[in-house]
Amino acid sequence: MGTTGRVAAQEDNFVQNILVVDDDRPTCVILSKWLEREGFGCQVAFSGDEALQKLAEESYALLVSDIEMPGISGIDLLSKVKEYYEDLAVIMVTGLDDREIATQTLELGAFGYVIKPFERNELLINVANALRLRRLEMENRRHRDNLERKVLERTAELRAAQAKVRKSSEETIMRLAKAAEFRDDETAQHTVRMSHYCGQIAEKTGFSAEQCDLIRMASALHDVGKIGTPDNILLKPGALTSEEFDIIKQHTDIGYRILSSSDSELLDMAATIAWTHHEKYDGSGYPRGLVGDAIPVEGRIAAVCDVFDALTTNRVYKKAFSVEKAVDILEESKGKHFDPHILDLFLDSMDAVLHIRHEFSDPDQL
Repeated sequence: MGTTGRVAAQEDNFVQNILVVDDDRPTCVILSKWLEREGFGCQVAFSGDEALQKLAEESYALLVSDIEMPGISGIDLLSKVKEYYEDLAVIMVTGLDDREIATQTLELGAFGYVIKPFERNELLINVANALRLRRLEMENRRHRDNLERKVLERTAELRAAQAKVRKSSEETIMRLAKAAEFRDDETAQHTVRMSHYCGQIAEKTGFSAEQCDLIRMASALHDVGKIGTPDNILLKPGALTSEEFDIIKQHTDIGYRILSSSDSELLDMAATIAWTHHEKYDGSGYPRGLVGDAIPVEGRIAAVCDVFDALTTNRVYKKAFSVEKAVDILEESKGKHFDPHILDLFLDSMDAVLHIRHEFSDPDQL
């Protein structure tokens, strides 16, 4: 056994199997004897169909195939092999000294093209080279697969970490929102309902899932500025004087000052909503009297959601209206208080809105 053959035959510490395919039986016998003398396990097939059958039954490292055969040609066999057996090396052995056919076989994935008649050493050198290239391809594939697996693992870890941070951020925001809301709402469920309403309508407006989630969380802080409103005004059971109303209106500016000038996209959006959720579509709102589309869309969404929940919730200064009455009030303010398009989306989503209202209902609403 030659050195080249021994190394090739015993690669990876096991005898490598080779399948020789040729419709000429003497050629098969000669090739198989040469290969067996070098320590390879060798099988023969006398047609492309027989070769495919043997490939399905046993594992091979190398296929040595003739090109011109009845039935499935060597080139057709090569195409099928490369499609279904990516770890199988292929050498084409043929009496056709044709440059175009040789190029075609190499483009299809053959590792060698040997022209008959050939010397024994010529064949063995091609076999050794093909098996070496096969080993390198398999190592590269394993390396690539390992890298892809590591990338997927790291990506999953990163997403888990991001989800954990996002959950922590959301919990912090909701607790801050509830801290402000508890001052005039015993359960502070208003912030939860209102934020989910906003997320629902943002989706109908056409925002991406990520932006909808951002609006949902940010809108929970719409009334955070109430922490600067005196209790005697915030909890007053009767009508407010004009001076008292001027003071309570300041919660929009206070909320904006608390939340603005942040590098956080979430807090930046929350600042916008806090500042604009009491603006009205016709310009009669506060604090800046913005008109129409000059009001940021998230502020227009929050305006509808905030008023609906306020109308259908018991407060110290009023009893809750029925959903039907609240809808009538909203429709009366279409184009005045509310963006007509946003309001239509809200009303068209009433089934989802009522589901949210029930899921996060106050104890006195059950």
